[in-house]
Amino acid sequence: QVQLVESGGGLVQPGGSLRLSCAASGFTFRTYAMSWYRQAPGKERELVASISSVSNVRNYADSVKGRFTISRDNAKNTVYLQMNSLKPEDTAVYYCYTRILSDYWGQGTQVTVSS
Repeated sequence: QVQLVESGGGLVQPGGSLRLSCAASGFTFRTYAMSWYRQAPGKERELVASISSVSNVRNYADSVKGRFTISRDNAKNTVYLQMNSLKPEDTAVYYCYTRILSDYWGQGTQVTVSS
């Protein structure tokens, strides 16, 4: 079955960096687009970044452009989110997502940006 397992979250000071990883299994990873979403307390879940299956076309939310980078390693069935210049407003649970006829989500990883 499809599984998405995130890791790499934690507590970081403003201006710091984190790299999130999402290990995928149960499907042909290289043929599907992958995305990162986040949900802050009291807010709706929002799309942060996505990467296509072919040509690695990337899209970003305006709020993270120039600070976050999404990438994928098809040999490792893993998608990454490199987050730099983190701000307190980036605090959220970050989720890995893909759609294969149905929506699939990881369990989420907490990112807290605070001094």
